[in-house]
Amino acid sequence: MLLAMSLPLGAAESRHGRAEAIDGDSLTLAGEEMRLHGIDAPEWHQSCALDGREQACGVAARDALAALLAGGPVTCRWEDRDTYGRALATCFRGKENLNATLVAQGHALAYRRYSTTYVAEEDAARRARRGLWAGSFEAPAAWRARERRKAQAEVPAECPVKGNVNRAGERIYHEHGTPGWRQVRIRPAQGDRCFDDAAQARAAGFRAPRGGGRR
Repeated sequence: MLLAMSLPLGAAESRHGRAEAIDGDSLTLAGEEMRLHGIDAPEWHQSCALDGREQACGVAARDALAALLAGGPVTCRWEDRDTYGRALATCFRGKENLNATLVAQGHALAYRRYSTTYVAEEDAARRARRGLWAGSFEAPAAWRARERRKAQAEVPAECPVKGNVNRAGERIYHEHGTPGWRQVRIRPAQGDRCFDDAAQARAAGFRAPRGGGRR
């Protein structure tokens, strides 16, 4: 899941209850979309290699988070949101830090650009060749950057507003000049569309990103 510059809330918040995985490092809890702070998991469409064969490591990461969440209610705490309005959360099941567990299992990396909290867990997973470390893979951030370059080359300038259907089935539009517009790759088979303006996108059932669109 994409991570953007965080925005301070000024006070800690939390939610408790049953949660559902969106992908390997994001979830929904009590109607709140959250990104797990300090970790970076392979994207849903990302593949890795194991024993010379392609593996759907993005799907495996989502399944790993889903298995953790199936173990019971969780408590997620955060102080910041990203520019898409998502809480940047640390989630616990009892005393277990799920962010740390995913990195220790090798299903996510420590997102060192934003935090060094889980570097020890990443180092241990790499030494034990767990998860991603059992084969070869591209760091999720590098994979996203390559996909963005590809998307920018493929999408014409006459697509001023991109309508994206995310993995949770939400229909969200991104206006030209915003971080979301640059990062979203239009996939018509998944319901993504180009619009002339935001009003046209809203009329088609798409909403602006939480936290606002154009800044």
